[in-house]
Amino acid sequence: MRRRAGPGQAGRAGAGRPGRHPPARRQQAGQAAGTQLRTVSPASGSPVSGRTPLTEEKAALSAGAAPRARPAATTLAPVPGPAELRELSRPDFLASLETLLAVYTAAMQPDHAQLGGRLSIMERHAGYPGFRAIVAVPPGAPAGPPPAVVLAFAYGFRGARGQWWHDVVATALTASAGTGTASGWLADSMEIAEVHVRPEHQHQGTGRRLMHALTTGRGERTALLSTQDSNSPARSLYRSLGFSDLLRGFSFPGGGPPYAVMGAALPLRGRPAPPGA
Repeated sequence: MRRRAGPGQAGRAGAGRPGRHPPARRQQAGQAAGTQLRTVSPASGSPVSGRTPLTEEKAALSAGAAPRARPAATTLAPVPGPAELRELSRPDFLASLETLLAVYTAAMQPDHAQLGGRLSIMERHAGYPGFRAIVAVPPGAPAGPPPAVVLAFAYGFRGARGQWWHDVVATALTASAGTGTASGWLADSMEIAEVHVRPEHQHQGTGRRLMHALTTGRGERTALLSTQDSNSPARSLYRSLGFSDLLRGFSFPGGGPPYAVMGAALPLRGRPAPPGA
């Protein structure tokens, strides 16, 4: 989601002493209520925001989520002009899950076995407090949800105790940096759970616009996400938005690649990229 030291940057997991304090709340004067990432997958080079680790997908499957047919990883023809951003209600988000999963599949090229768990996670996330979802659609797409064609999407919600990711990160950050730092980052936070852009529509400023649309006007003090712990264009984007590393080389329960957990004060740094930038 790097690197000027962000506000209250915490130390890396297992690497020396954690950093100072979580960020103080910034003024949001003049910010409009919003419509307006997650990191680049090393394999596909696609922007993917702090995506829910695979171990939660495995847990969803073991809890009885039925495997689902894998959406075709289709490639869309280029569209003229910048994408339009639209906010989806919870019902429209749920009605669009198969379309959104096709974007996820094109961006991440996941293992077929992960998709049933991924859908179950997205369904559960839609019920969390403060849920917000933003989609990017072709310019001039017909009004009225659910959208038939989605070029990119992002969603997040208010983090709280009892949520799998929140509790795992709280435990790890408390052990690494102490109770005060963990509480400062997590007690009043937005979790950015998913951000994906189709490969053929990347490098057009869509990821930055999605991040600002998703977080503008939020009442939380901080935003957090997790992303694979590797250098990538998307991770550089997160740093440019004010995200700093809270945990590095972190292994979520159940295995999988090492992750970085990142946090930023809200509102995010910088202005949204102009359409077409």
